[in-house]
Amino acid sequence: MSNLAQSLPALDAASLAAVIARGELSLAEVAEAFIAAVNERNPQINALIRFDAQAVLSQLPALEALQRSGQPAPLLGVPFSVKDTIWVQGQKATQGSRLFAGFVAPADAVAVERLRRAGALILGHSNSSEFACKGVTTNKLYGPTRNPWNLDMTPGGSSGGAAAAVAAGLGPFALCTDGGGSTRRPASHTGVVGFKPSAGLIAHPVGFQEPLFGNGVIGLMSRSVADLNLLLPVLAGADARDSDAPAGLPAYNAAAALVSVKGLRIALSPRFGLDVPVEPEVAAAIQQVAVLLRDAGAIVEERDPVWPPGAGEAAFATLQFAGLAALYGEQWRQNPDQFDADIGAQIEQGMGLSGAAVAAAYFDRAQLQRSLAQLFEHCDAVLTPTTPCTAWPFTELGPKTIDGQAVSPRSHAVFTPIINHSFHAALSVPCGLASNGLPMGAQIIVPRFQDARALALGSLIEAALGHALAAPKWPFG
Repeated sequence: MSNLAQSLPALDAASLAAVIARGELSLAEVAEAFIAAVNERNPQINALIRFDAQAVLSQLPALEALQRSGQPAPLLGVPFSVKDTIWVQGQKATQGSRLFAGFVAPADAVAVERLRRAGALILGHSNSSEFACKGVTTNKLYGPTRNPWNLDMTPGGSSGGAAAAVAAGLGPFALCTDGGGSTRRPASHTGVVGFKPSAGLIAHPVGFQEPLFGNGVIGLMSRSVADLNLLLPVLAGADARDSDAPAGLPAYNAAAALVSVKGLRIALSPRFGLDVPVEPEVAAAIQQVAVLLRDAGAIVEERDPVWPPGAGEAAFATLQFAGLAALYGEQWRQNPDQFDADIGAQIEQGMGLSGAAVAAAYFDRAQLQRSLAQLFEHCDAVLTPTTPCTAWPFTELGPKTIDGQAVSPRSHAVFTPIINHSFHAALSVPCGLASNGLPMGAQIIVPRFQDARALALGSLIEAALGHALAAPKWPFG
């Protein structure tokens, strides 16, 4: 294998696509380089739970024909992983659940179909917590995924397999989901870029029923913000089968991700208006991001949203519990051994909810949306931590303490679920390493369908701080 081929796992998707477009490596050489990387690195972290080298190579004839045709293929030969909750036609998709251990997807998810048309290469399937409803990535089918920065730590969840894969060089981007922060938080914990698009930007009508009542979207993780600007023109767009992504919604504007941030009004919200602890190193990193945005000409002022009672770590719990109970309550009662105990506990809580409690959760969601709408009357974007802490041991549901305070298992997730309720876009971009050697992330929140604005700000942050392409040292420790 050439030196160039050996270096491919360290490249972002944009750089790798350029290498292929220039003819510096064949599609087969690229595929073989990533097959070798998976075989070498994945056993340490269990990021990809289904990987078949022959299945990867079997895609090459179609990609080579696409290459010869001269048709536009911006992702030609670029490998990516697919979260185990997303359908790939003819392949297993389990949602990390024994209930779906034998399920084979009858069709491609729309996002998978669009990536295939753009020439991307499916490398494998990434691990997920059961039903994507847990903040660590482990399940009874495939076991835990470990953080390549520290193998004793979790990459977070539920898209921890995707995050660990991108951080470890097992494909420069990953297709995942975000129902309450499942893309952004694992990205923060593994030093990669994580993006939750505006609800409706990427149609998702083909796949499993999700328990989050419209809060879930297709998410992306990547090695750089530039990768997102390569991916979103491919993925964005309406689909008549998706009522959340009808024709007539604003299109993604890639050019807007390249503009200056000078004059943009940024609301710095160190705790996002919530009475929650934040690790001092995380708080300091966010202040550093605020300084560099000011230096670039943005107008940064500290400003918090005013939330209704109950916002925060429980912001989406009622709807999630109710959704899980509606979808899987009967199976749980009949055969609880099939379930992760933590998911079973959520189902039990959901089965105990009244209709009035679920209706109240919908009212709460509307109030959250109004609170953010009022905040965006005064700013163009909001800056918060992605998470208030770095990663914790993979054997635990969450950290025991944050900034010396005892916390509940979901206290690590306080800053992300609200954005799923509000349907806005949010980007997590690496903003440094804590003294324990683990990554931290800054979250940029923008109004719905202003997704490119988040990328413009994220590009500035990663260029100034230089953390976007930082990677854990191999062998992982």
